[in-house]
Amino acid sequence: MNIVVLDGAALNPGDLSWDCLKQFGNLTVYDRTPNRDLAIQRIGNADLITTNKVPIDKTILDACPNLKLICCLSTGYNVVDIAHAKARGIPVCNVPAYSTAAVAQFTIALLLELCHRIGHHDRVVHEGKWAACPNFCFWDTPQVELAGMTMGIIGYGKIGQAVGRIAEALGMNVLAHSRTRREGHRYVDLDTLLVKSDIISLHCPLFPETQNLINATTISKMKDGAILLNTARGPIIDESAVAAALHSGKLRGAAMDVVSEEPISRYNPLLTAPNCIITPHMAWAPAQTRQRILDITVESIRAWQTGHPVHVVNP
Repeated sequence: MNIVVLDGAALNPGDLSWDCLKQFGNLTVYDRTPNRDLAIQRIGNADLITTNKVPIDKTILDACPNLKLICCLSTGYNVVDIAHAKARGIPVCNVPAYSTAAVAQFTIALLLELCHRIGHHDRVVHEGKWAACPNFCFWDTPQVELAGMTMGIIGYGKIGQAVGRIAEALGMNVLAHSRTRREGHRYVDLDTLLVKSDIISLHCPLFPETQNLINATTISKMKDGAILLNTARGPIIDESAVAAALHSGKLRGAAMDVVSEEPISRYNPLLTAPNCIITPHMAWAPAQTRQRILDITVESIRAWQTGHPVHVVNP
């Protein structure tokens, strides 16, 4: 079996090994595949391909008749035309729930950074501002205690629930809004969550109904001085509306690990908004988390070979 990894650098910048895939056949790994023509050329007569961000559309599927399995090295699979793959008899597998702990941890890290500006204060200490201070302690940004505040979590799947558990451990009250309700959690409608929450954390998938979910109208319903966190998908928020709310002070702060265009455009309005932390889509990046993607992909390939495929998104 011929196996082609189309954009290996997205998952493995060099600290992991691809050897786990070699057990299944001849393996070729490309760091990046920037266009359709090159994708067709590189796939060639491959039986199995993996992709993270390389689009696999109808043209590519029709040009590669030997293709038998597509493995997305991610939970999201919108880069693949899954309907046409199904019509061609090609299962598409994703990697579910690999990053729950890492993304939940990162979400809380963003929140704590907004509350304490630890990186800033480390920097000014090294610049000598504490040494020059007449008091025994020093801070030059507002400090925020989270205990007693309410966190509203939009999207209460595995990651949302993990964030909720940490929030409760920090003494926060948790409200949840989700398409699916589970026992033992306090679910509310979206408007109630917006009105009552001091912190709003986004963990919903990107669907047409969630695109621009956070916009000028929904922001107007939030508390003055609310905090917004987004470790889900960039287009869930209207970035211009969020930037305007940060400039006006309606939002105390915002922290984003995802934006609408990635890598970020130099014209993104969030870049010049005050009290806005932007990280480069790295919440999923711990080595343990990325190794889990490979481990689950191996599981998917092995299951497919035995005739009992798992994690198939186009059954």
